[in-house]
Amino acid sequence: MMSDAGQVSELDVSITPELSTFVRLVGLRVTDFSVVTRESLLDEPLAEAATELRATYGHDDVTMAVRGLYRKLGIDPTKRRPSSEALLRRIRRGDPLPRVNALVDVCNWCSVESRLPFGLYDADRINGAIECRRGRQGEGYSGIRKDDVHVDGRLVLSDQLGAFGNPSSDSARTMITSSTTSAMVVIFAPLAVDSNLVAATVDTVTARVAQFIVPRAILSWAARKQIEAK
Repeated sequence: MMSDAGQVSELDVSITPELSTFVRLVGLRVTDFSVVTRESLLDEPLAEAATELRATYGHDDVTMAVRGLYRKLGIDPTKRRPSSEALLRRIRRGDPLPRVNALVDVCNWCSVESRLPFGLYDADRINGAIECRRGRQGEGYSGIRKDDVHVDGRLVLSDQLGAFGNPSSDSARTMITSSTTSAMVVIFAPLAVDSNLVAATVDTVTARVAQFIVPRAILSWAARKQIEAK
């Protein structure tokens, strides 16, 4: 099937006034595809990407901007690392890019390459509008291959059922599985990161999803800023 890329969806994704002062959310809605556990066409590009990433050193501007986002929330990014930085550290230690399924693999590749944290969710398991806000006191969820993830005070994505994702770890409730046919890709981009780089990242994800996942449609979106109550 051919992909219909580059459109802007009418998804209801919003961000609170407080968080919109230092982070933007952009992403893709990917529809009508089948999850492939191991896509052989990704073997070579993922191996090459890991080799290139191992040749990099230190902390680049994007990584430092993402760390700054965490610090604005009162979170020490060396203790609760953004997913992109945690993955980069693993690769620099000699690990390959992890293989989960084709869509997760593509998003991990794009995330570690751009240094921006990604979230990836089964769109059919999201209930209603999506809000990016601070986690509430005592709030948490069951993580993917982890115990409960506590999100009190942290940047989270939530729906009518509660929080389901953040830039460090996502929930089991909305994870991609073998039965997923519609997905939400979320890029957590600090405002300190150049908007052209963020746009280029969206373009890269779109192209790779179209090439390796071959969905019926790829729709781009950007979160709207909520109107501040007077």
